[in-house]
Amino acid sequence: MDVLLPPELVAMADRVITANRAIGRRVALAESCTGGLVSAALTEIPGASDVVEAGFVTYSNQAKISLLKVSPDVIETFGAVSVATAWAMARGALLASEADIAVAITGVAGPGGGTVKKPVGTVVFAQALREGDPEDIKAKRHEFGDIGRGGIRLQAALLALELLLP
Repeated sequence: MDVLLPPELVAMADRVITANRAIGRRVALAESCTGGLVSAALTEIPGASDVVEAGFVTYSNQAKISLLKVSPDVIETFGAVSVATAWAMARGALLASEADIAVAITGVAGPGGGTVKKPVGTVVFAQALREGDPEDIKAKRHEFGDIGRGGIRLQAALLALELLLP
């Protein structure tokens, strides 16, 4: 297959497309630090349109607020890289699309921007299901460490794809 992205990313995206196609499930992404990398990986796969509903790249706080309806209070209180913001991003992606599942990714890819509480390599993920309880969105923080901007983004994209598997 003629692909642009790293082979391990494309292989995982292929698994996601195949598994979700088999159950008739549509997916949406709300990406910040990955900048559309997860959506790009999914669309490397022929026939991705059977599964991919939407991808939102909401890099700035304003984009999170205007496109995904994340409350400015949530960002101000907890920060853009937080479980609360990821939760709101995933929920917003579901509400702004016809997808059955949404995954959100927000983090600090570096090399700058890290703090003591949120060092470079901190990435927060959230998964929301359309038929699920809106209060029951899964969200978790992951520390990849300072493995370089590209390494952090690749590992974040791989983990996000895992969250899209049925």
